[in-house]
Amino acid sequence: MSDLEQTRLVRTELPGPRSAALMLRKQAFVSPGVGTTMPVFATRAAGGIVEDVDGNRLIDLGSGIAVTTVGSSAPRVVAAVQAQVAEFTHTCFMITPYESYVAVAEALARLTPGDHEKRSALFNSGSEAVENAVKMARSYTGRSAVVVFDHAYHGRTNLTMAMTAKVAPYKHGFGPFAAEVYRAPMSYPLRDGLSGAEAARRAIGQIETQVGAGNLAALVIEPIQGEGGFVVPAEGFLPALADWCRTNGVVFVADEVQSGFGRTGTMFASETEDVVPDLVVSAKGIAGGLPLSAVTGRAEIMEAVHPGGLGGTYGGNPLACAAALAVIETIESDGLLERARQIETLVRERFARVDDPRIAEVRGRGAMLAVELVQPGTGEPDAALAKSIAAHAHSQGVITLTCGTWGNVIRFLPPLSISDELLTEALDIVVAGLEVTR
Repeated sequence: MSDLEQTRLVRTELPGPRSAALMLRKQAFVSPGVGTTMPVFATRAAGGIVEDVDGNRLIDLGSGIAVTTVGSSAPRVVAAVQAQVAEFTHTCFMITPYESYVAVAEALARLTPGDHEKRSALFNSGSEAVENAVKMARSYTGRSAVVVFDHAYHGRTNLTMAMTAKVAPYKHGFGPFAAEVYRAPMSYPLRDGLSGAEAARRAIGQIETQVGAGNLAALVIEPIQGEGGFVVPAEGFLPALADWCRTNGVVFVADEVQSGFGRTGTMFASETEDVVPDLVVSAKGIAGGLPLSAVTGRAEIMEAVHPGGLGGTYGGNPLACAAALAVIETIESDGLLERARQIETLVRERFARVDDPRIAEVRGRGAMLAVELVQPGTGEPDAALAKSIAAHAHSQGVITLTCGTWGNVIRFLPPLSISDELLTEALDIVVAGLEVTR
């Protein structure tokens, strides 16, 4: 691991003077459409700490939005990338292929749910992979319609914006969007009070009447929703949808961009209820911070696309593939699935000691957890409270992210390499944010 000291240190007001100067340069040369959560500029990161240009050390509860799951400078990842960059940085797999791409595909066949024959294709981002999963489903089925769900987030390309539920900031002003995308009601136990079976009947009924199974190429769902608020569907919801898809020849696509690669205490969140998707979309934590994504799925679906129909100049870049293989080795060798479950226990125990009616629910799995905040008595989402708590955490040197359709959810995505001591300290600061907002 890096020699970065694993303690929180706030030496300056945040942002410090050097970060403030860099922010002025950002404003002068970077599009304002590219926002930032915290106005501090990083220089080093390791374990559970991000160090900024002013020498402040921040506790990381965001992992670059669930990307640096094994840590920002995990030793195996650093060594693998250094070795690969000395050999070659790019040839384009579609021109002169290389073994590491094939090795990643082999690993994905082993790691993703199900023991059927599988194939993979590698891309750059989660959005790109989701879009290609839809292409594959359409090619395989000969149908065009796609069903997604309330509160879903699938990306920022034109098609994935159409698939995303929340308008601001993701879709506002960017239309018109891709056609043949339909939205079904998600299982959201806190707000709908339905069992998994009841929520599935509601969703399937709407799909059958408003889309028609015979028109549907793919049903795309996050097993645990990400930007939508870390919504965990009621037990039985996902298996019921998967069964319906199988019966009706619809491709069941699990968007595991945020929930995959050990984040939830299993390699993929779908495993919790023994759901076997037809296609699994991976990204974020797959390569320790290097841009890589994948679609892995049933061989007959993946092989339905004509040669040349999939790909991209940088898809499966050799540096990213080397990193991904090192990430997989790190997760398996260092027991990080168990570590994710330990993190869940620690977070839940900390919030179990908090008596505050504004906390409607603590939910999630593994190291993908969230607190939903509401107005007492009414249960109305309280985005202002979430914003205030996050601002308090930021001022104290804790990187904290919000999410949710209404912006009222604080999410916890610590790297699995974080220590118990750092995590406890960060949680105490977040809880203190609740106290100062009373």
